[in-house]
Amino acid sequence: MIIKPQFKLKEYENGLYLVSTPLGNLKDITLRAIEVLNKSEYILCEDTRVSKNLLNKYQIKSKLIPNHKFNEKKNVIEIINHLKSGKIISLISDAGTPNISDPGSVLVNECIDNGVKIFPIPGPSAVLTAVSISGFSDKFLFYGFFPEKKQQLEKELKKLSELENTLVFFVSPKKVNKIIPEIKKNFSGRKIVFCREITKIYEEFIRKNVDELEIFEKEPKGEITVVISEKKIGKKISQKLSESDMNIIKKMINKLSTKEITDILSQINDLPKKEIYSYCLKLKNAK
Repeated sequence: MIIKPQFKLKEYENGLYLVSTPLGNLKDITLRAIEVLNKSEYILCEDTRVSKNLLNKYQIKSKLIPNHKFNEKKNVIEIINHLKSGKIISLISDAGTPNISDPGSVLVNECIDNGVKIFPIPGPSAVLTAVSISGFSDKFLFYGFFPEKKQQLEKELKKLSELENTLVFFVSPKKVNKIIPEIKKNFSGRKIVFCREITKIYEEFIRKNVDELEIFEKEPKGEITVVISEKKIGKKISQKLSESDMNIIKKMINKLSTKEITDILSQINDLPKKEIYSYCLKLKNAK
């Protein structure tokens, strides 16, 4: 049985293509990504040595141009001129989806300001890969890399610890031991997964309770994606009103509304509102 496609593929338009590349295993690339890279006159990359491995494997002959945090502002005018002249240019990172905690935002915003079309070519993502194997809630927030300064790091982690969502971070192996004490301080009671060398030969997923975390004896190799579990919100345990609570309500019932009594007692004695409210109604109905 031959299945015919329901649509025709159009020719690629001129513009900037954000092409996702493998996280490590070079087989993790889409057919469309290979096609776009082949059609690109230039490919902007972080490190030409890393990107050449990918291009050589798939016999892609397009010209590589280094585009990293130290030169992206300098490159932008020339690249925009190339794009305006009708060229197809691709932007890739060393691994994963470009412009996510990687260089690219300067060029993307310049393209938007100049009316240059931008096309995403989806594919591998360290963030989504890590969340998918974590076992944590898929309602997550991605932060990126931790701040450099200790004071700012402490401030950010304290603020993030108040959020209920699963949290995802990138950490370099040189800094992972510096952030572990802060994670233990701010995320006690939660779980954590360190995802290292994703899709590579030495791929490793280290699962721990945050309170059991220890410093790495040896500096781990490869960039680490860290996933911290969602915050568990404890529910109030239902409890019956004591004799004392009932006497207080009886004294207040003719002076305050049911809502006022419920709000006051629930705050003072940490009692469930439903119990207070029900007893108030019972007293009023008995009159």
